[in-house]
Amino acid sequence: MTERPNAFNFYGPRALSGPELKPGDHAPDAALTNSKFETVRITDFAGKPLVISVVPSLDTGVCTRQTLRFNQEAAAIGTQAAFLTISADLPFAQARWCGVNNVANMYTFSDHRTMAFGAAYGTLVDDLRIESRAVFVVDSQGVVRYAEYVPTAGQEPNYEAVLDALRTTLG
Repeated sequence: MTERPNAFNFYGPRALSGPELKPGDHAPDAALTNSKFETVRITDFAGKPLVISVVPSLDTGVCTRQTLRFNQEAAAIGTQAAFLTISADLPFAQARWCGVNNVANMYTFSDHRTMAFGAAYGTLVDDLRIESRAVFVVDSQGVVRYAEYVPTAGQEPNYEAVLDALRTTLG
């Protein structure tokens, strides 16, 4: 597996495992876990544009802001696109967090079982077994149209660039 040393700062420099996806790449499939501990795959959303927001843990301030912002954007976009938040948090912790924060416009999925998503999307912080912060926009054909690997855990993604890429994807 490809390793990118010092690619993410989380209490010091950390390596990211997996490829660095770029616009034009095919979005990899990966198995994730929903709040009922059922397996869900990225390909289950085939045919619909996706915003995939990746966070280290929903129980942090920056991850909370990022997820709440995308939940708000998902409400505005409606069913034209699917918004996913992925972390290595346990599914019941994600469900609790969504309930407390009234998040109902997007999906939250856990990568805790195998970290297959992190390995496929290049967001795996292997030594801590968490995800880095990243955002991907994938078109309805499964092609990555936007990829942002945020270099520092305390930094939010470029929301406007993500939304511009999504608007372009939606036509």
